[in-house]
Amino acid sequence: MANFFSFRILLFVSITSGVSVSATVFMVQNNCPYNVWPATFSGNGNALGEGGFQLAPRESKQLTLNASPGWTGRFWPRTGCNFDSSGKGRCVTGDCGGVLKCTATGVPPATLAEFTIQGDTGKDFYDLSLVDGYNVKMGIKPEGGSGDCKYTGCVADLNADCPHELQVTDPNSNGNENVAACKSACAAFNNEGYCCTGANSTAATCSPTDYSKRFKKACPTAYSYAYDDATSTFTCSGANYLITFCS
Repeated sequence: MANFFSFRILLFVSITSGVSVSATVFMVQNNCPYNVWPATFSGNGNALGEGGFQLAPRESKQLTLNASPGWTGRFWPRTGCNFDSSGKGRCVTGDCGGVLKCTATGVPPATLAEFTIQGDTGKDFYDLSLVDGYNVKMGIKPEGGSGDCKYTGCVADLNADCPHELQVTDPNSNGNENVAACKSACAAFNNEGYCCTGANSTAATCSPTDYSKRFKKACPTAYSYAYDDATSTFTCSGANYLITFCS
C-alpha cells in the first residue's frame, strides 16, 4: 500500500447548493503486532468507515471523504476489543459505547488524530493529541499536498513509562499489571489546573504541568495539554493522509 500516496485523487461534485465537494483520502494502517479497532467520529455527522472497523497486523483500509469544506473529524485506536456478530461488545481502551461502529466519541484514554478538512479550497488543519491520554503509538503523514505538510505523531511507548497514578491496566492480563493505556492528568485527578477549566480556562491561566511536560518530552509534536497549539497544530493544502498505528 506504500505507493498509494504517489498520486492525488481529485473529485469535484456539483450539488444543488452550488458548493464544491472534493475527495480527501485517508489510509489507515495497522503496523502493530496485534489487532487494532480504529474508530472514527465526525462533528458534521459524516463519520468515515461507518464509525469503526477492525485491522489485523499489517492490514490497512482506505477511507474516502466526500464532504464540503469544513469537515471535522477524529480517528483513534481501540484495543482489547471483543464484538459479537451484531457488532456489540467492549474494548479495553477507546471504547465508544459498546459498539463496533461508533456514533459517539470514545472513552479516554486514547491517542487521537484530529482533522479539519478544507479539501482544495484552503488549508487543512490536523494534530495528534494526547490531551485525552494515550493508548497506542500513532502517526499522521500528509501526502501529495502543498504547504508545510509536516509529519506529526507519538511513537514513544508512553504505556511503558506511564506514572502509576495514570495507568490503566488490562483486566485480561491475569494480574500481570499489563498497562493498556495512560490517562491524562485531567482524567486522573479532575482538577481545574490539569483540565484547563474554571479559573484555569484560558491560555494565560493554564500552564503545562509535570505530567503534560512528560508527554511533551516523549512526543514533541503532539498536543500535551489544551493550550499546546504553537508546536502541535499543523496545516497542509490538498493532501491525502496516512494514519498509522505503531509507526
